[in-house]
Amino acid sequence: MRFRELPVGPSRHLVRFLVTDRRTYALKEEPLPVATAEYDVLRHLETLGLPSVGAVGLAEAPDRGSGILVTRYLDFSIQYRRLLMRFPLGPGAYRDRLLDAMASLLVDLHRAGVFWGDCSLANTLFRRDGDKIQAYLVDAETSEIHPQLSDGQRAYDLEILIENVAFGLADLGAMQGRDDASDDAVEAAESVALRYAELWEELHLEPELSPDDRQAVRARVRRLNELGFAVDEIALEPAAGGEGTVRLRVAVANRRFHSRQLERLTGLVALEGQARLLLNDLHEYRAWLEYDEHRVVDEREGVRRWRRDVLDPSLATLLPAIGPGRDPLQAYCDVLEEKWILSELLGTDVGLENAMDAYLGLGAPAPEADAGGGAHGRIALDVDRPGD
Repeated sequence: MRFRELPVGPSRHLVRFLVTDRRTYALKEEPLPVATAEYDVLRHLETLGLPSVGAVGLAEAPDRGSGILVTRYLDFSIQYRRLLMRFPLGPGAYRDRLLDAMASLLVDLHRAGVFWGDCSLANTLFRRDGDKIQAYLVDAETSEIHPQLSDGQRAYDLEILIENVAFGLADLGAMQGRDDASDDAVEAAESVALRYAELWEELHLEPELSPDDRQAVRARVRRLNELGFAVDEIALEPAAGGEGTVRLRVAVANRRFHSRQLERLTGLVALEGQARLLLNDLHEYRAWLEYDEHRVVDEREGVRRWRRDVLDPSLATLLPAIGPGRDPLQAYCDVLEEKWILSELLGTDVGLENAMDAYLGLGAPAPEADAGGGAHGRIALDVDRPGD
């Protein structure tokens, strides 16, 4: 057991990292009432399955009026400075994904009745999630839990986010010597409000339709599933003043639709974006087997052969290149993205083997990699995909 120096963002309180044989823990000393409240909020978020660091314990020192909050260090995570410093900070697919992640995180919190109170890039950790980015709440010192947030509370929290994100991006732009950093940062931060509003409206949409229009119901559920949300309950209620029409209400669960499906089929535990790419790869491989062998390949056989002949050998190839500090499933997702990009450029499927060779030839790059090696090479997310 030893202390380790790890990069941290601006913090009001001292944060140290303790490394054991199996895990790394963050220890933050703060006034006891603040530490107690933050511990309660983080435990609540973990119970709900919301993206945040997990609280492990709270050491109290009543005589000094202070406490030490212990949280699990988020594996494979990265701070926004390190994530963005490798790219030009202006508009692009990579920054867009980060801003999408911030908006999505705030929507998830608000749906659960959590007022963050200090949403900022510095108080957030990020993990690459397939071809997306996932944001996690790290600092809950100012957070509050309510049965439900009012529109005013949501608007105020969003206001705080915009101001803090603009400051964070402008500061980073200044470090990069960009003359337009301030104006661009404000515009980028304000775009988060639009992203937030669009997602909030999508999740709370209650369309009116004919009670016999099952296709509309299926389309609504499918759209939510595409966004990663599972549907807990569907209700058709008479529409006010609408003769023969009903209002469709959908109870939306957490953003784990594809990850639950992947775990059920394969036993793999992955993030939502990773699971979506892995499921697509599995379905594509099963379809190829059926074409190649001129027969129906059932789901169980398809999963077994995909694990045996595709995923497991690929992970075995990747592990020596990425080392123990990176997520193997994310590295495989990077290979899949490399395969997609190369195939688009050449107008034909380049195949997994060629994509793997190309990815390893670049040094298996990733922004969360240790300095040196492949840390500064191109990765799939560097490239703007059609539709980004």
